[in-house]
Amino acid sequence: MSSELMQALNDIEKDRGIPKAALIDAIKSALNTAYKKNFGIAQSVNVNIDELSGEVKVFSQKKVTEQVSDDRLEINMDEARKLYPDCNIEDLVYVEITPSNFGRIAAQTAKQVVIQKLREAERSLIYEEFLDREGEIVTGTVQRVESKTVYVSLGRTEGIMLPPDQINGERYEVGQRIKAYIYEVKNTSKGPNIFVSRSHPYFLRRLFELEVPEIYDGVVEIKSIAREAGARSKISVHSLEEKIDSVGACVGPRGIRVQNIVSELGGEKIDIIKYDKMPEHFIANSLSPSKVDRVFINEEDKIATVVVPDYQLSLAIGKEGQNARLAAKLTGWKVDIKSASQFMEENASNLVWPTVDDELADEPLRDDLDLQSDEFGEETENHGEENA
Repeated sequence: MSSELMQALNDIEKDRGIPKAALIDAIKSALNTAYKKNFGIAQSVNVNIDELSGEVKVFSQKKVTEQVSDDRLEINMDEARKLYPDCNIEDLVYVEITPSNFGRIAAQTAKQVVIQKLREAERSLIYEEFLDREGEIVTGTVQRVESKTVYVSLGRTEGIMLPPDQINGERYEVGQRIKAYIYEVKNTSKGPNIFVSRSHPYFLRRLFELEVPEIYDGVVEIKSIAREAGARSKISVHSLEEKIDSVGACVGPRGIRVQNIVSELGGEKIDIIKYDKMPEHFIANSLSPSKVDRVFINEEDKIATVVVPDYQLSLAIGKEGQNARLAAKLTGWKVDIKSASQFMEENASNLVWPTVDDELADEPLRDDLDLQSDEFGEETENHGEENA
């Protein structure tokens, strides 16, 4: 090695923040291993590096004896006292044994160690950077697709989008720019793994925060999200100021805000639901776009029985039960939907409808509640409304 290497280590410490002492210790350790590999492992050796000149010397630990039986491990008393005048029999002393060609080995080893340390430092910086960005949206370019896993270039590293994190029906092409949500960052021996998603419910949350200033400022808050990526989502919102309409803020002027999100999600339908602290109201809102006559709740079992007009039953349930399923996820209640005729038939013996809330027992829920919700995305089937 040379003084140029020492200067390079100084520059690395200054530019990359890797301590010079740590680099030298790593090089010493690697040179110890290299020596034993090339010149035998029986000896106890110690590598010394001059931090000014870069000169490398190898020392072997030997025992002082009267008669040498193995010169790799022992040294004669007379020879030992030329180096260490005060030494005695059985003392351990260090003797230089630097091979003539060890400088070349040392230079190669030092280069490998420095490169490895630089890689480790780079990985550490990338890990810390993206760990701080966990929970954020990033924009990247599709780098490759392997075994249905999409790898997204994020600059100095890449994000991994597994099949469950992809939106159903979306196709990803190399070079395509996409947005994704960072939901987990793992540090591995091969570097950081950054997992991104377009199907995660919080991806939808972050998109609304980017598009709706009222949500970003905390005036309107997102209470819950239910999502089946690529098909339909429901999001409940609540305004902390009476003068601000939470649903209207999310829709935006002429629907531009929510339409931008729908476009980003490839046409995924989005129902924006007004949150209500009264579960009957909230559950009725959550079944948008269907109409609801009444809601009966069982607080103990967390079950809600919802009565809808006969012609609205299929719309309330949704295709393959999707609307009801999302409403249950959004509200946290198990939702049992019945048509008005079915409900009356099951309760024919009762003179009045059973109810859990006397306040709501006098008139149909739709007349009693201020239900607010909006649906955006592709057109919804009428489900028989035109025949009503």
